[in-house]
Amino acid sequence: MGIAATATFLPYGRERPAFAAALPSCIVRPEQTEGPYFMDAKLNRSDIRSEPSDGSVKPGVPLRLTFLVSRVDGSSCSPLNDAVVHVWQCDAIGVYSGVRDINVGFDTREKRFLRGFQTTNANGSAEFLTIYPGWYEGRAVHIHFKIRTDHSSRRGYEFTSQLYFDESITDQVLKQAPYNTRGPRRTTNDADFAFRRGGDRLMPALKKDAQGYATMFDIGLRIT
Repeated sequence: MGIAATATFLPYGRERPAFAAALPSCIVRPEQTEGPYFMDAKLNRSDIRSEPSDGSVKPGVPLRLTFLVSRVDGSSCSPLNDAVVHVWQCDAIGVYSGVRDINVGFDTREKRFLRGFQTTNANGSAEFLTIYPGWYEGRAVHIHFKIRTDHSSRRGYEFTSQLYFDESITDQVLKQAPYNTRGPRRTTNDADFAFRRGGDRLMPALKKDAQGYATMFDIGLRIT
């Protein structure tokens, strides 16, 4: 486990946070539902905040999200290189790109904001710049992710789950614009159907920085 991660986070052009420097522990996380909004948007990018069609950037509190992915073999753990990590989420007011939701009244079928993928490097690291997600009816605040191996083959391994966030931080974020235009949220972590299925093991620890928040999420996968 003594190899240091060397990748920098390109959107800021700064060194990686010190807390993200070590290889992942052998932490196996629970898989969760994909949800209705996944699409393979073919967007290989670390900064997923923008809308590709016009370059506009979704407003919100910046979140630097680093996945540190490992392969678990028995009791040993090694970095998982060349795995594709997809991330997708709603914006600050609860809207996803690429979908039409008549219940909420939005049609973003031609949009692709807050979607993208990165391929893990030799240290198992994949990094994204996004925004802290907002809320929508019936769900706690969350981000979706999917990890694929051997993505050129139908026999590749696939793992899908979600990230959740500390309620006290969410409360602070949602007081800010543009999040506060939605009003008070109705579903907390404990009231969320998906969170109750292992969400407490899918909560990355956030660190405040000059722009917003940064976090590293260790995940070990048992690949058969």
